[in-house]
Amino acid sequence: MEAGAPGPVDSGDARGGFRSALHGLTTRGRSFFAAGVAAAVCAYVLGQGDLLRVGILLAVLPLVCVLVLYRTRYRVAGSRRLSPTRVPAGSEARVHLRMDNASRLPTGLLMLQDRVPYVLGPRPRFVLDRVEAGGRREVSYRVRSDLRGRYPLGPLQLRLSDPFGMCELTRSFSAHDTLVVVPRTEPLPTLRLAGDASGHGDGRQRSLALAGEDDIIPRGYRHGDDLRRVHWRSTARYGELMVRREEQPQRARCTVLLDTRRIAYQGAGPDSAFEWAVSGAASVLVHMLERGFAVRLLTDDGRAVPDEGSDGFAGSNQESAEAAGLMMDALAVVAHSDGGGLSRAYDVLRGNTEGLLVAFLGDLDEEQAAVAARMRQRSGGAVAFVLDSTEWLRGHAAAAVTAADRLRLLREAGWTAVAVPPGVRLARLWGQAGQHPLGPQSRTAGATTGFSGGWS
Repeated sequence: MEAGAPGPVDSGDARGGFRSALHGLTTRGRSFFAAGVAAAVCAYVLGQGDLLRVGILLAVLPLVCVLVLYRTRYRVAGSRRLSPTRVPAGSEARVHLRMDNASRLPTGLLMLQDRVPYVLGPRPRFVLDRVEAGGRREVSYRVRSDLRGRYPLGPLQLRLSDPFGMCELTRSFSAHDTLVVVPRTEPLPTLRLAGDASGHGDGRQRSLALAGEDDIIPRGYRHGDDLRRVHWRSTARYGELMVRREEQPQRARCTVLLDTRRIAYQGAGPDSAFEWAVSGAASVLVHMLERGFAVRLLTDDGRAVPDEGSDGFAGSNQESAEAAGLMMDALAVVAHSDGGGLSRAYDVLRGNTEGLLVAFLGDLDEEQAAVAARMRQRSGGAVAFVLDSTEWLRGHAAAAVTAADRLRLLREAGWTAVAVPPGVRLARLWGQAGQHPLGPQSRTAGATTGFSGGWS
């Protein structure tokens, strides 16, 4: 996949002018020029003609190199390819650079340098001895980051040098590329939890769509519809071409709620509680999408990804693939919010009376714990992973009684609430969630929404 293709670079570009080219003199070139000027001055004072000729030669040589390098017109094109363009934190990506000599002259010594952020590693530099006319050279380097985010790569810089090393001219390509470092994910075991249905299981509902069993309700003809499905009676009645409407099973839904409130987390870095929550949300998103669920990501400030479609959920397999990329990109750059409550997320969930809700929550005071408890009434099944950031920061439970009260409040409301100790793997807690006893409201909610078993 072509990640970026900077345009050709002309070494004879006059934008900087010859005066700017003089700034490209290397230490060797400046030394030769200074030595030549000094020799010429001494020769003039002492009346030494031979020394004057030597001084002129030393002073003129770097200037000639600058002029020749400036006037030589190389047409060099470059491209950059990322493999892959989206990589989990802690994994490596490879950047491939290709240089094409589009001119009729062979190049001299070329030095490539690509700009990369400090967190991705040292700045890569390459030396290309000579590129023949119409030839190409390919080099590559690796980048790695333990921190998620979006990192710009480029622009690619090309240094041209004369054979004597007297002058170097730098030209930059204009194109930039972006490496997306997404949170780490881990495989999760397949479980059966009450209050949920498998992606296409027995508890599925039926919804109007474009494939499936025939329905007698007609709709207007759309480009691409099979003419064999034209409903002639309705066509004659409405005076326009009508086709039989069809239906297909609606995919089971899952909402992953990520608490990003700044006051809910303490500490920073790859091993902090907040980063664990982000990684856990990414793992659940991937797991549920692989199970065939329609999934959305919701944050405490009420923003949902994807934000299009029915209630923000992806509807088809193709949409799910695109939505997965959008959600992982969102998690790559998600940061702390300045909000102090979960009320906006509750407002988004208020109209949703079906599907599984998986929440990753930070520190909860009494008020926010009550808001989270009310969210349970809006979903078919609810699992909460609650992090005590003080315990993560200090290594011990400083407010164990308060944390236990919050967990008990969530469980009484019907949540499957699981405490997250520091450093524990999500797969282990995921298994505990499948065995955790649910409250009576959970069983009732699972029955009223028509879900018949959960994950299988």
